Amino acid sequence: MAIKEYVGAIIMELDGKEVEVIDIDVTESTGMKPVKVMNRSRLIGGVAKGIKEYSLRVTVPIPFDDDTKWAEIFGASITVFPSSPGGKRETYMDCCTSEVGKQYTVDNEARRTLTMFAVKKVDE
Repeated sequence: MAIKEYVGAIIMELDGKEVEVIDIDVTESTGMKPVKVMNRSRLIGGVAKGIKEYSLRVTVPIPFDDDTKWAEIFGASITVFPSSPGGKRETYMDCCTSEVGKQYTVDNEARRTLTMFAVKKVDE
């Protein structure tokens, strides 16, 4: 059996500036919704296409000299690409921050959690 190589570390860029990231969680909502109708079979009548949504949850360490205004991110581009060559980059365009949180624990460094949404996704 041949050994397979998998994608390793992920590098994130925020408007051309590299940002250290602990983890990133992306959720893509297709926007498909059931169309409910009244009929004898009590089944849905069909499906309606909706609007795609991209939700991003990004966790970053809090540097001592952090001057980034995380709550004011508007229209940013976030590019996530694998560290190995040949992998596809994913760019999330027109990203905006909707929530900013902080987390402090005994074992780990202080972290900032960003909840964001993106208008568009481009695979490169």
